[in-house]
Amino acid sequence: MAKDFKRSYKFAVKTSVYLTLFLTVLSAGFLLIAGVFTWALLIVYAISCFVFSFLIIQYRLEVFIYTKIKKIFEHVRLLSASSVKPGQVTTDMATLSREVEKFAEGKKMEIEALKMRDSYRKEFMGNISHELKTPLFTVQGYILTLLDGAMKDKTVRKKYLSRAAKGVERLIYIVNDLDMITRLETGELRLKKENFDVIEVVQNVFDLLEMKAAKKNITLIFDTDYEPVWVRADREKIQQVLTNLLVNSIKYGKHDGTTEVIIENFSKKRVVVRVTDNGEGIEKVHLPRLFERFYRVDKSGSRKEGGSGLGLAIVKHLIEAHKEKIFVESVPGLGSEFSFTLKKAKKPGGVTAETRVAQA
Repeated sequence: MAKDFKRSYKFAVKTSVYLTLFLTVLSAGFLLIAGVFTWALLIVYAISCFVFSFLIIQYRLEVFIYTKIKKIFEHVRLLSASSVKPGQVTTDMATLSREVEKFAEGKKMEIEALKMRDSYRKEFMGNISHELKTPLFTVQGYILTLLDGAMKDKTVRKKYLSRAAKGVERLIYIVNDLDMITRLETGELRLKKENFDVIEVVQNVFDLLEMKAAKKNITLIFDTDYEPVWVRADREKIQQVLTNLLVNSIKYGKHDGTTEVIIENFSKKRVVVRVTDNGEGIEKVHLPRLFERFYRVDKSGSRKEGGSGLGLAIVKHLIEAHKEKIFVESVPGLGSEFSFTLKKAKKPGGVTAETRVAQA
């Protein structure tokens, strides 16, 4: 307490002591000359002089510091002057320095965050422009070719219209994905939660993607033979999550590789679904931005493979809409693992999810 007092009022106390000593000595001389000198009178005078000097100096110092700091804030326009109140100002310069440093550091972090956000915004606008521009120009090219006379050739007309239709489908696909993300972010997309067997959903996705995986001779497998594992979630949305993760795994998987799905207990109330492959893997530097819209690790390779560039962003939003977590681990050259949690559910017959997974 004494230390805090000394720090806060050191200047005022020292100055008051100096003034008191000077005035007391001066007054003692006058009292001696006048012949009315008494120690009691001198002591009372000294105490009164010290108290009065201390209060005046302390008050004026606070007003001075407050005024100066207020002007600084007004000049730099970083903080409105109304947010600085006299009661908040102290004469302890060390405290003031810390507060100013803390304020400056906070503003620096805000500026860096805004710069980073602006950079992401520019990149996002460039990406979405590219994604929409490619199919639009494709459709425009085929239509203009037909209008220039190719429409007379029945074979060419059918082929070009078919290709233009594919370009339109790609546009619709991108717009629908963007619409879904927007509705998820704004909370407009409602989840229809129900109890279902996640093993059955994974198997359905395997069946849907079997031909796509066969083109690269990639095998889709479970790591073991599972009995039903019941969870509570939006069945359709979880199927979309699994589809996006498996499509991503196949797209970047190596020929003659494998994509494996593993389901384990995550906690007493949750299971974790892991999608693992032995593909090309992802560099560590890309992992923090992997779930951003249109973010691509290998831009040239990604363009060639196709896709909207929104798959992982949708996965993240759908999992977060369930109030669950998604994780990613990857080693370049060895493969990647995407995993997410799901809430366990009551199963027919009253058997718990934990028992079924443990038995598997």
